[in-house]
Amino acid sequence: MSYNDTITIIDIWSSKIRTVIWKTDTVNKDNFHILWIGICNSNAIRKWNILDMDEFKANVDKSLEEAEKMSGTPISGAFLSFNSSAIDVIDCKWIISVSWEEVTRDDIERVLDMAKWWVDLNNKEVLKIIPQMYCIDGQDMIKNPAWMLARKLEVRANMFIVWVNIINNIKKAIEWVGIEVLDIYPNLIASPEWVLSRRQKELWVVCIDIWSATTWVTVYEEGSLIHSAVLPLGWDSVTSDIALGLRVSIDVAEKIKLQHAELLLNAEDEKDYEIDLSTLSENEEWSFSKNYLRRIDEARYDEIFYFIREELKRIWKDWMLPEWAVFVWGGCKIKWFVPYAKEKMRLPVMIGLPSEQDQVVLNDPVFVPAIGTMILANNYSIANIKKSFNFKSIGKSFTNLFHKISPK
Repeated sequence: MSYNDTITIIDIWSSKIRTVIWKTDTVNKDNFHILWIGICNSNAIRKWNILDMDEFKANVDKSLEEAEKMSGTPISGAFLSFNSSAIDVIDCKWIISVSWEEVTRDDIERVLDMAKWWVDLNNKEVLKIIPQMYCIDGQDMIKNPAWMLARKLEVRANMFIVWVNIINNIKKAIEWVGIEVLDIYPNLIASPEWVLSRRQKELWVVCIDIWSATTWVTVYEEGSLIHSAVLPLGWDSVTSDIALGLRVSIDVAEKIKLQHAELLLNAEDEKDYEIDLSTLSENEEWSFSKNYLRRIDEARYDEIFYFIREELKRIWKDWMLPEWAVFVWGGCKIKWFVPYAKEKMRLPVMIGLPSEQDQVVLNDPVFVPAIGTMILANNYSIANIKKSFNFKSIGKSFTNLFHKISPK
C-alpha cells in the first residue's frame, strides 16, 4: 500500500471476500479510481465464526493475489471492513474536568477514552466509539467543543464492541498472508458515510443494511449518530424460508430467490402462474405457484420491517424521519422492493447506490460498505498512519513481504 494515494480495503462477509484497491487524488480526496477488485468465495466463515482457519487464510490470500496481480500494486497493509452479529452497540457517557480554561483535543480524547470504563468489556474489544454529542457546563448538542471555554466536558457516545476471539482470529488470518491490518471499520458506520449526504444527516435519516444474516439500523439526527442496532434477520432468511416452503435444497432456493422472488402490495390483482423447477435444477420435475412464492417472501420481509420499526419506536422516530429510509446491500435488490418498503415503513424509501465514477463495477449496493470504509480510512486513519510511520513499521513491512513470498 502506498501511503500517498492508494488505499486497500478487505471487505469480509459470510459468503465472499472482496479486496478493493483504490487510488485517490492527493489534492481532492473525494475523487478516486478503482484499480481492481479481487473477489473470492468463502465457505470457511459463518456468522463471523471461523470454521476452518486454513481455508479462510487461503480464501483471503486468493482475493489479495487477484487484486495485486491485476492492479500491479503490491499490498503490505489494508483496512478491514466487516459486519457481524457478534457486534454490540452500547450507549455510554462520561464527564471530566477540563485541564485548562478551554477544551483541547487531548480533553476530547480523554473523555472518549474514559467513557469506556463503565462498560464491562470481559472478553470483548472496543472497535470504535462514535460521539453523539458533547456538553460543556450544561450546554448540550455541541458537535465539536474544541477550543471552547469550559470547566466540565461531557460526552454521549455509541460504543461498538465485539468478541475478542472473533476479531483476533480474523486479524491473525490476514497477517498470516503478509498483510498488516491498519484499522477496522464495522459496516454499521461505513455504509452511511457514503450514501447519506450531510443534509440528510442534519434532517433525520435512517440507513438500513439488509445483510446475509443480519440487518443493521443506523439513525442520524442533527448531523450526529443517535442510534444503532443489529437485528438477527437478513437476506439468507428468505432463502431458508423458500427452501422449507417449497421443499427444495438451499442452492435451488437461492436461484429461485434471485430469479423469481418479488414483493407486491396488491398481489390479489396479479394473475397467478406456475414456475417450472426443471429449468432451475435437473433433480426437480415439478412446478409451484408464483403467488405462493410471493407470500413466502412477503412474510419474511414483513418481519424484517416490523423489527426495524420497533427499533425506531425505541427512539420515538417511527415514521418521523423526513429525509428518507436509505437501504443498501443485497437484501434491497428484490423486485418491487421500494414501493413495498414505503408502505410497510411509512417513510420515503430509496436504495443507496455507490458513485457513478466507476459504474461498470460499482453500480451495486453491495459495494457501499467498502466505499464507506475507504472514505473513513482516507479521512481519519491515513494521517495517523503517516505520523506513526517509522523505521519499526518499515521493518514490519519487510517481515510481511518475507512471509508472503515464503512457501505455504
